[in-house]
Amino acid sequence: MVRGAAGIGKSALLSEAGRLAADAGWRVLATAGVESETHVPFAGLYQLLRPVLGDLERLPGPQRAAVLAAIGRADAPAPDLYLIALATLNLLGDAATRAPILLLVEDAHWLDRPSADVLVFVARRLEFEPVVLLAATRDGFRRAFDRAGLPELNVGRLDDPTAATLLDIHAPGLQPAVRERILSEAAGNPLALIELPTAVGHIDDRVASTAWLPLTTRLEQAFAARVSELPTATRLLLLVTALNDRDVLSEALAAAALVADAPLTADAFTPAVEARLVEVGDASVLFRHPLMRSAVVQRSSIGQRHMIHAAFAQVLADDADRRVWHRSAATTGPDEGVASELEAAAERARRRGGVDAAVAALERAARVSEDPVRQGERLLRAAELAFELGRPDLVAGLLRQSAAVELSAGQRSRMVWIRERFDDGIGDVVAGVRSLTELAERSAAEGDTGLALKLLWGAALRCFWTEPGGVVRDEVVSAAERLPVDAHDGRLLAILAFAAPIERGAVVIERLRWLAANPSRHGRASRRADAALLVGAFDLAVGFCAAAIGELRSEGRLGLLARCLASQAWSAAHVGDLSVAIPAAEEAARLSRETMQPIMLATAQVTQALLAAVRGDLDRAAALAAEAEQAALPVAARPVLAQVQHARGLAALADGHHAEAYEQLRRMFDPADPAYHTALRCYAVGDLAEAAVHAGYGDAVEAIVTQMETVAQLTPSPALHAGLRYAQALLADDRDAQALFEAALRADLARWPFTRARVQLAYGGWLRRQRRSAESRGHLRAARETFDALGTIPWGERARQELRASGETSRRRIPDARDQLTPQELQIAQMAAEGLTNREIGQKLYLSHRTISSHLHKIFPKLGITARSGLRVALQSPA
Repeated sequence: MVRGAAGIGKSALLSEAGRLAADAGWRVLATAGVESETHVPFAGLYQLLRPVLGDLERLPGPQRAAVLAAIGRADAPAPDLYLIALATLNLLGDAATRAPILLLVEDAHWLDRPSADVLVFVARRLEFEPVVLLAATRDGFRRAFDRAGLPELNVGRLDDPTAATLLDIHAPGLQPAVRERILSEAAGNPLALIELPTAVGHIDDRVASTAWLPLTTRLEQAFAARVSELPTATRLLLLVTALNDRDVLSEALAAAALVADAPLTADAFTPAVEARLVEVGDASVLFRHPLMRSAVVQRSSIGQRHMIHAAFAQVLADDADRRVWHRSAATTGPDEGVASELEAAAERARRRGGVDAAVAALERAARVSEDPVRQGERLLRAAELAFELGRPDLVAGLLRQSAAVELSAGQRSRMVWIRERFDDGIGDVVAGVRSLTELAERSAAEGDTGLALKLLWGAALRCFWTEPGGVVRDEVVSAAERLPVDAHDGRLLAILAFAAPIERGAVVIERLRWLAANPSRHGRASRRADAALLVGAFDLAVGFCAAAIGELRSEGRLGLLARCLASQAWSAAHVGDLSVAIPAAEEAARLSRETMQPIMLATAQVTQALLAAVRGDLDRAAALAAEAEQAALPVAARPVLAQVQHARGLAALADGHHAEAYEQLRRMFDPADPAYHTALRCYAVGDLAEAAVHAGYGDAVEAIVTQMETVAQLTPSPALHAGLRYAQALLADDRDAQALFEAALRADLARWPFTRARVQLAYGGWLRRQRRSAESRGHLRAARETFDALGTIPWGERARQELRASGETSRRRIPDARDQLTPQELQIAQMAAEGLTNREIGQKLYLSHRTISSHLHKIFPKLGITARSGLRVALQSPA
C-alpha cells in the first residue's frame, strides 16, 4: 500500500514501478478507482482483468461462471463474493505462469466495494504466486484495503532543497518573492509545486487569503481559476466529463451537445488540454488528476449539474443502470418512477454481487419515494443488505432513517431483527429477550412465521451469550413451540437448544438423532450442528458440521464457514478428535479475522487454547486464552469466558497443578461469575472432579456434582452423563469405586475416545493403589495407546508414569504428523491423502493451487516422504 496526501507522488511511483516491471518482462495489469464509479459493482475488477479474460476457460466451471456473472457477461446471479475472489486469484496465478504479473491499483480508496474486497482477498494470498500488488490510496479515506494487513509505504513531503529544485525545473524565472511564497504554500507537495505556478497571476489576491485552507482545497482553487479562463464550450465539456461515470469521449460530446443545443466536437477540449487539465484520446477523455475533476464540479451550480445529468439520462437510454443514476441526480423531488427504477437497479446489482451498489440504489430510491410504505420497505431492504457487508455504521444510519418513517407493525419487527443481528445476542439481557419474543409472537399472529423464527433465534442467542434467567428462557421456548413449523425444523431445534439446552435437551437430542438418519431434509446442517453442540451431543455435532462445511465451501460463504468450523473444532476437541479439531480451529480463526467477526475469532482462539492445553503446549494455551478473554470481557460474552476457564483448567491439569485447575474450573459453576454458563458448565464436570480429587478438595466438589446429577435428570446430554460417570467414580470411596469405574467403561464411548481413555487411566491408577498392579496394566496400556493416537501428550505421559509404578516400562511416544506440521499443513496433507488434487484442495480452502503445491513441498520433508503416495501412511498415528 502506497499512502500519502493528494499530489504527493503516489501515481508517479506506481507509474515508474510499472515501467520498470514492463522493461523486465513482467506483465502489468492496472486499474483505478473513480469516485463516480463507486456504485458500479466490479467496475475496477473488470478493468484489471480485461487483458486476461481470455484465460477464463482454464478455470473450473463454477469459478468461470462466477467471474462472468460478476462482470455482467452472464445473465445469472453472482455467487458469493469469495468464490469470485478465488476465481480471480486462480486466473491471475495461471496468467502469471507465462510471465510475472504486477497489479497496479490507482486511487484504491475510490474502488467499488466488491472490487476492493476481491483484491484484498487476493492480496492476502500472494505469498507463493509470481504476482505483486501495488495499490495507492489517499490519506483520510477508509476503505477495504485498510484491513488487508499489507506492508505500507507512506510517501512524505519533499525536503526543502528537492522541492526548490523541482519548482525551478517546472517554473524557472519566478520572481524571488513569488518563488518563496509557492515553496511555502506547496509545503513539499510535488503536484502543488508543479501546478501552483500556473496560477501565479492570482498569487497576490488569492493565496494570502486562502493560506489557512488545506492544500487540496488550495489546489482545487488553483485549478478552478485555470478553468475560469477557458472558453464557454470548453468549460461545459469539462463539467460534462467531470459528471460522467465513464471516460467515454462520445458520451461527453453527446451530453454536452444536448445541454448547449448545438453540436460540439473534440476540438473544443483543446484549450483544456493546453491548460494541462485533461488528456484526450481517440475515444476517451481523462482528467490528469482527481482534484481537477472535483475543482470543475465545485465551481458549477446545482442547476447546471441537473441539466447535465438529465442529458446523460437521454444519452444512456440503452444502459438502464447508468441511466437511472443520472435520472435520480437530475431529480429535485419525490418521483416514484425514478424510485422504482432505482429499486430494479438495486436488484440487478445484488444479482451481480454488488451488494454495496444495491444498498446505495435502495437508499437513493427511498429518498425519492412518494409512498411512505414503499420508502420504509426500501430502507429496511437496504439495511438488510448492509448487514451482509458487515457495516454496522451503515446499518445504523439506515435504521435511523427507517425509524423516522411511518412503518407497519411487521416492518418495525424487521427493523428490530436487523438491529439484533449485529450483536449476535450480546446486548441488553432480559428486556431484549422479552422484546424479541413479543415481536415474534406478533409476527406469528400476522402469519409471518419466517420472521417469527428469526426474532426467536435472536432471543435464543441472547439466552446463549448472556444469562436472562429461567422465566425468560421459558417464554422463548413457549413461543417457539407454538409456531406452525415441522418438529424437526433445524431452526426450531436451534432455538430450543440455545434457549433451554437442559430443559429441552431430551427433545432436541431425539430429533437430532432422527435428522442424522434422514440428512436430506429440514434445511441447513449448520443449524443442526449448533443445536447438537449446545445440548452436549458432540458426536452428532461433528457429523452435522462436516456436512455443512461442504455446502458452505462450495457456496463461498466464508463468514458462515468460519462459524461452522469453530463449532466443528470445539465439538471435535471435546470428543478428542484432534486431527479434525486442530486444522478446523486454525481455519476458523483465519477466516474470522478475514470476515471481521471478533467474537467468533475469540471462540476459535479459545478452542485453540484448549487444544494446546491437551497437547501440552502450555505457553501457547495461556497466550490464546488471554487473547480470547480480552475480546470477550468488554461485551460479557459468557460462552467465551467459560471456555477460557475450561482451557486454563485443562492446561493446569496437563501440568499437574491440580489446585490451580480446581480454582480455574470452579468459576464455571458459580452463577455470580462472568464465566458461568448454564450449558457449558455441564461439559467440565469430569475435569473439575479430577482436579478436586488430586488437590484434596473432594468434599468441596461433591455439592457441585450433586447439583449436576439433578441437571442430568432433565437431559440425556451425552457429554454431561459421560462427565458425571467419570466424576462419580473418582469421588467414590474404595467400596464403590470399582463398580462405578466399570459402569463408566460399559457406557457407549466409542465416539468419545478421550473420555474413555481418561476413565481407563483413572481406573488403572486406582487398581494400582489397591495393590492390584497386574489388573491395572491392561487399562493403563489401553489409555496410553489411545492418548498417543489422539496426540494428548500430557495424559499419555501420565499413563506411562502409572505403568512404571505398576512395574511395566513403556517405549517413548513416537512423534506424529501433528507434532511436525502446522495446523494448515496438517489440513492440506489430510486432503491430499484423501486423493484431492492441488486445485481441488485450493477450491476448498480458498487458496491458489500454487500455494497448495508450495505447502506440500514443505510437508514432504517434514514427514520424511518424497511423494503424495506416502501421505496416508505418514499421517497415521504410530502404533
